[in-house]
Amino acid sequence: MPATRIPILLALTVVAAAGCSSGGGTETPPASLTGRTFVSTAVSGTPIPGGGPLTLTFVEGGRISATSGCNTANGHADLQGNTLQVGELASTMMACPGDVMGADEWQAGLLHSQPTWTLSGDTLTLKGSGTTVTMLDRKAAHPDKPLVGTTWVVNTLLRTDAEVRSVTLDEVRPTLTITPDGKVSGTAGCNTMTGSAVIDGDDVTFTIATTRMMCAPEVMEVEQQVLGALDGKTKATIDSDVLTLRNAGNNTGLKLRAE
Repeated sequence: MPATRIPILLALTVVAAAGCSSGGGTETPPASLTGRTFVSTAVSGTPIPGGGPLTLTFVEGGRISATSGCNTANGHADLQGNTLQVGELASTMMACPGDVMGADEWQAGLLHSQPTWTLSGDTLTLKGSGTTVTMLDRKAAHPDKPLVGTTWVVNTLLRTDAEVRSVTLDEVRPTLTITPDGKVSGTAGCNTMTGSAVIDGDDVTFTIATTRMMCAPEVMEVEQQVLGALDGKTKATIDSDVLTLRNAGNNTGLKLRAE
């Protein structure tokens, strides 16, 4: 199939320009931040292109992950002395529509400005380059959605070596809903899905049937990947409003956002 039929946006990793860093950013983030994710709730100064939000995750080992609505950047961070200093950041390289494309530059400007940070309970405040960003712990801002009874929309296809998004996927918006009695409904991209789901802790085993319509080749390709990920036993994890399903048999999967 010609590459132009499905404009896939692969999450390829490159090294972005480094900002100022202290000792390569090898210091461990304070225990009060490690393992937590914060989402911006207000921005004073230059707004985030496309509206954001800015999401920061502080990872074990002195690392940080950041996204403002477009690409995701990862790298080392030093937060000692209440100043955030980042080293080299590796970033995905997805093309984003409209104003959202400018979010990456806004984010880099903030992170490389050595912003000061303060934490009060669940509220994190960053100040740098004339911008003040107020952020809230994501668990407080957006508690985990329930697996059952929520309508989930597929926005990313997981392969063994990549996370894949495409214009076609965004247009067809495959959906998945599991009822309290284990019935499954939704769409795979072209066809309607019905079936059942057996839930055992984090394990969800799907049995799916679909209607038999044919759609454009690029839509059917998305549908095949969705159905492949829902074929049998999966491991389900929920983080706020994001559900990740990883197939135990073929190691494909889906990322879905609560509607």
